[in-house]
Amino acid sequence: MSEHETAQGTPAVALFTADLRLHDNPVLHAAGRGGAAVVPLFVVDEAIARAGFAVPNRAAFLADCLADLDAGLRQRGGRLVVRRGDVAEEVGEIVAETGARQVHIAAGVSGYATRREDRLRKALAGTGCDLVVHEAVITAAPPGAVTPAGRDHFAVFTPYFRRWSAESQRKVLDAPRRVRVPDEVRSAEPPSAADLTGPGGGTPSPGLPRGGETVGRKLAGTWWRTGLQDYADRHDDLPGDATSRLSPYLHFGCLSATELVHRARTAGGAGAEAFVRQLAWRDFHHQVLAARPDAAHRNYRTRHDRWRAAPEEVAAWREGRTGYPIVDAAMRQLQHEGWMHNRGRLLVASFLTKTLYVDWRTGAEHFLSLLVDGDIPNNQLNWQWVAGTGTDTRPNRVLNPLLQASRFDPDGDYVRRWVPELADLEGAAVHQPWKLSGPDRARFDYPDPIVTLAEGHARFTRARGLDG
Repeated sequence: MSEHETAQGTPAVALFTADLRLHDNPVLHAAGRGGAAVVPLFVVDEAIARAGFAVPNRAAFLADCLADLDAGLRQRGGRLVVRRGDVAEEVGEIVAETGARQVHIAAGVSGYATRREDRLRKALAGTGCDLVVHEAVITAAPPGAVTPAGRDHFAVFTPYFRRWSAESQRKVLDAPRRVRVPDEVRSAEPPSAADLTGPGGGTPSPGLPRGGETVGRKLAGTWWRTGLQDYADRHDDLPGDATSRLSPYLHFGCLSATELVHRARTAGGAGAEAFVRQLAWRDFHHQVLAARPDAAHRNYRTRHDRWRAAPEEVAAWREGRTGYPIVDAAMRQLQHEGWMHNRGRLLVASFLTKTLYVDWRTGAEHFLSLLVDGDIPNNQLNWQWVAGTGTDTRPNRVLNPLLQASRFDPDGDYVRRWVPELADLEGAAVHQPWKLSGPDRARFDYPDPIVTLAEGHARFTRARGLDG
């Protein structure tokens, strides 16, 4: 029997993790091969809540995803089996109850994912049940599949992208028509957002999108028809909001990166090529973290920074009260939606790390507390890229918020949307309200800049030894 075959007459376990979908899911496809019975299992791992990763926005989105997955399975004659507790222990119980000979799971690269895989393998040792780990479920290319000669990973994106683009991808898999689940397997109801939120509690952002494969596929279909063609020209347009907004659905695996790459390449054109490049960036960060797990919390490339402790400035940054409207608008979008435009992410990260000269980990932690698409590879390594401690080949680049505003929000519409105090300021004047004087300045309840750009630039260049 091959490693992907299910023993005749025995069920297999499909352990859902970051692959909460029915379409193009190698885990579910392999577990149910040949019409075998399947236990589609999700374990609410209390360790995630204790670690502080189960924040309200992701908990609410996850609850939507699980309810939608259960509904999709029921339409096919099955159901989602939900357990709560330690993943390895709960899987072991399922195996003992059903006599399953295989447990299928998607490969992951975070420290948590690799520890979970190790614990599952140990728990199943001696039971007659094999752990089958599937690559290219969460990413389009397996993290270790694209490597340079003599090294374990690419440290620079452009050569990685060239190799990644030349690699063949697996076939896109159809959703199962029927799913047979053993009747005797007990299950809890799909959890609510409150059930999934960590000890700190809290409420989700008011503008949080709904989760689930159904919503994700509908959103992707609409964007495919209306946004893909112009993506290359408009993906940095802050007020135009012309990005796909698919990142939360990719993070939870409601959508398949492999399927999106196939669809984009089939569509063709500059917009599709630009979109595929963004998916490759996602894979790039996964392969970096797979090779360098400590990059989740340590500098990938040290610059010997002596970051400032600036609690009042950090608080102003978090609250969207820095006095720089474009920065504040992006931070307020994050608060309201649990999501931020990618151009906004770049400029607020640059402002924190290179204008305020505050440790990138401070920003990464705040993002993870709110981002519905917050994951370790992309969040941590994007922050390091901006801070200059990661894979950026120009580690000392600084994004000037005023230049960024003039380029990507030239008429100020993005700022007026998210900073209502300045809604009456017309045109580009909204980006520099401190230039107003007298009564005009007094009528806007908006703070002065917490630091001048000249001061921030001088501080950063001194710290990095760039002042000669």
